[in-house]
Amino acid sequence: MASLKRKSIMEDSYETPQPMQNSNGNGTMIVNDDEPVACLHDVSFPPGYVPSSSSTGAAAAEADAKPAKEFPFTLDPFQSEAIKCLDNGESVMVSAHTSAGKTVVALYAIAMSLRNKQRVIYTSPIKALSNQKYREFKEEFSDVGLMTGDVTIDPNASCLVMTTEIWRSMQYKGSEITREVAWVIFDEVHYMRDRERGVVWEESIVMAPKNSRFVFLSATVPNAKEFADWVAKVHQQPCHIVYTDYRPTPLQHYIFPAGGSGLYLVVDEKGKFREDSFHKALNALVPAGEGEKKRENGKRHKGLVAGKLGEESDIFKMVKMIIQRQYDPVIIFSFSKRECEFLAMQVSNILPLLKRGIETFSIGLNMPAKTVVFTNVRKFDGDKFRWISSGEYIQMSGRAGRRGIDERGICILMVDDKMEPSTAKMMLKGSADSLNSAFHLSYNMLLNQIRCEEGSPENLLRNSFYQFQADHAIPDLEKQAKVLEEERDSMVIEEEDSLKNYYNLLQQYKSLKKDVRDIVFSPKYCLPFLQPGRFVCIECTRGDDNSPSFSTEDHQVTWGVVIEFEKVKGVYEDDANKKPEDSNYTVNILTRCVVSKDGAGKKTLKIVPLKESGEPLVIIKLSSARLPMPKDLLPLQTRENMLKSTSEFLARNASGLPLDPEANMGIRSSSYQKLVRRIEALESLFDKHEISKSPLIEQKLKVLHMKQELTAKIKSIKRQMRSSTELAFKDELKARKRVLRRLGYATSDDVVELKGKVACEISSAEELTLTELIFNGVLKDVKVEEMVSLLSCFVWQEKLQDASKPREELELLFTQLQDTARRVAKVQLECKVQIDVEGFVNSFRPDIMEAVYAWAKGSKFYEIMEITPVFEGSLIRAIRRLEEVLQQLILAAKSIGETELEAKFEEAVSKIKRDIVFAASLYL
Repeated sequence: MASLKRKSIMEDSYETPQPMQNSNGNGTMIVNDDEPVACLHDVSFPPGYVPSSSSTGAAAAEADAKPAKEFPFTLDPFQSEAIKCLDNGESVMVSAHTSAGKTVVALYAIAMSLRNKQRVIYTSPIKALSNQKYREFKEEFSDVGLMTGDVTIDPNASCLVMTTEIWRSMQYKGSEITREVAWVIFDEVHYMRDRERGVVWEESIVMAPKNSRFVFLSATVPNAKEFADWVAKVHQQPCHIVYTDYRPTPLQHYIFPAGGSGLYLVVDEKGKFREDSFHKALNALVPAGEGEKKRENGKRHKGLVAGKLGEESDIFKMVKMIIQRQYDPVIIFSFSKRECEFLAMQVSNILPLLKRGIETFSIGLNMPAKTVVFTNVRKFDGDKFRWISSGEYIQMSGRAGRRGIDERGICILMVDDKMEPSTAKMMLKGSADSLNSAFHLSYNMLLNQIRCEEGSPENLLRNSFYQFQADHAIPDLEKQAKVLEEERDSMVIEEEDSLKNYYNLLQQYKSLKKDVRDIVFSPKYCLPFLQPGRFVCIECTRGDDNSPSFSTEDHQVTWGVVIEFEKVKGVYEDDANKKPEDSNYTVNILTRCVVSKDGAGKKTLKIVPLKESGEPLVIIKLSSARLPMPKDLLPLQTRENMLKSTSEFLARNASGLPLDPEANMGIRSSSYQKLVRRIEALESLFDKHEISKSPLIEQKLKVLHMKQELTAKIKSIKRQMRSSTELAFKDELKARKRVLRRLGYATSDDVVELKGKVACEISSAEELTLTELIFNGVLKDVKVEEMVSLLSCFVWQEKLQDASKPREELELLFTQLQDTARRVAKVQLECKVQIDVEGFVNSFRPDIMEAVYAWAKGSKFYEIMEITPVFEGSLIRAIRRLEEVLQQLILAAKSIGETELEAKFEEAVSKIKRDIVFAASLYL
């Protein structure tokens, strides 16, 4: 796509839109001269596509007809452009910010379908959003139905609203409806990158009826063009992209420094980043207190200062200020249920002033506000704690500013001293996240593909966005490899073979020295000698630690004095039970570390981690000598005296009087002695090596090192190219098919057996283990309440530290579940599926078995909350997911004619589907 720039009218107001990648069409800039609104319009064609004259004529006649729907306001350029594509009968992806007005395009597609007496499907990521859209569309069009798994209303309506999972299921079952669909609208299609559920979108798009057309609605994604290229290729039809970074209501971004009392504007409504204001905000941070001050001032909770008794917390000050300035309504984002509760308690005495109250939710429904506040921008993503990405921040901050109501939206980022300035800046100045495939294989998918008349797992993989992205990368990879090969081949080194031999010896030597250091200076041997005042020698390594160089330019050694050491606290509380030698420590060392080439000194307090790889500072010697340590090291004079004493000691004892690892530190391990002998043998080889006396040896080694690095990079790129050109997941597909045959779910001729038919229906829980329990008779032999309690282990994913054990009969059932899961995992391992057996077994957790048992027995909600430490919202979500699994099990039992089991699952649903747990959402 040609480089596009906006007219000068826009340069002062909005940032130029990011160019979309991989364009093969003619990009067009559409600008409204009256307002600073613009969009990019491009189109992707499948390879060799030639539009037929008949379809072009029909589309032209359609375009000349009266619009299918007229709106009581002037359409923005991106809306007009997208609607033109629909009138021409061609698919379109609309990529725009939250609240920009993407729903207008969906409304037009529905109106057009109904006018043309065609069927249209509208899919959304979650049931609550589907319910909301159903109500909206029903008011306007009347001929609208709803299918969410929970509820089915008018399934023969011309416009059907459903979750993407239901649409996938209908396609697999070959529903008549799928053959009649002219248009499919995928709302929130950027969900395709979700690591758990994203694959559902890929399946649904690949399997969509060949004659249908598509409307994709997405948050801004820089690679929208790549997505459209994929759709065009898979469905052999043009797919347009209409992209805009226009915000109907501009945003202002503020920082609220923890412990501070005011806001700092860091990004103005024109998108300009204010560097000075940003640094002022960070300088106003009140860091977490230390020692007595910390104990006196109360506690700090995740970056929110609780303060002295009677003081207002940060969140209280924030909400109070928002209400006083009439910046409400406000959405406060927090990524921890515990923190949400904590914050709610902190503002409880001003709750009457809030319009709605506090509730947690995980997706932005149609709930705009004037202001959004981020209390903390770290979240647990199912794998680890991380800062939210700039794309996530952009999407959530887009909730601020109501079109036609607010002149501007206000975003407030609360920042504490744990957040690096670069992280905050990246979040505020960063760009939207790319739409990358999260495709993965599941047994449910494979079985449905095998069973489906036109299904083929291989075909699905070949047509996946994952494979498309992998193949798309090949030309770039080839180019990279060629450039690196030319660079490598231009490096000519004298006596290269001999130098390589010497280089390899050096690498071995470095590796052995590191292994020795890891033993000698591990906490096991170090801790007894880390008293305050102990002299230690540390090495400051510059640049790449893998460099072959041993020159003083790259490795600088300095002596210092231990001040103190402390254990690094782990993520989990049970770290407290570790042995001292198994923990990690940081050591505070007072040192004069040389940091510049000219040898200029710098007095500073260094923190040297022990037992952590890849650190630039490492302890290489412990001295037998100690200095008397003053109580207070804060005064500059005291530190000067310590440094002076250190210098005097080293002047008298140049070696530093190091402790001998064996004689003084008591290291007797055979592995240490082997390493020492190997190092001595290598040192003798260095002296005899023919090239060791060669002039310029250091420079030659550096050039060879660079050449070796380039060779490794080239190999890596070529490996990547090979995996791209082969069918993605090919080996995993074979392995998973072996598992299905071994466990009796499908035959070698790809015929789905009885077990497979059951697993086909289970998409909301681990399908193999659950199917095995059914066929082992476990679910048939127990009471309904016990069965429901056991099934809770399939839907509960949170980890509780202090969950109580379930009663004996339930624990016995849980043991059967674990045994079954272990057997299933071992079969997968034998069939070459990569799986952590114990990790898989431990993914089933008994934490809410008692609570769910009591609920199924008829207990009140407040009663079950008294017997479990979980959050109300977490338990409600789990029970609702449990009902979803039971609905799938009802269909599974029906598919194999198990009427008794079907009735049991239906009874289970009737026992748990009641009261507040299944009340309609409060914000809909």
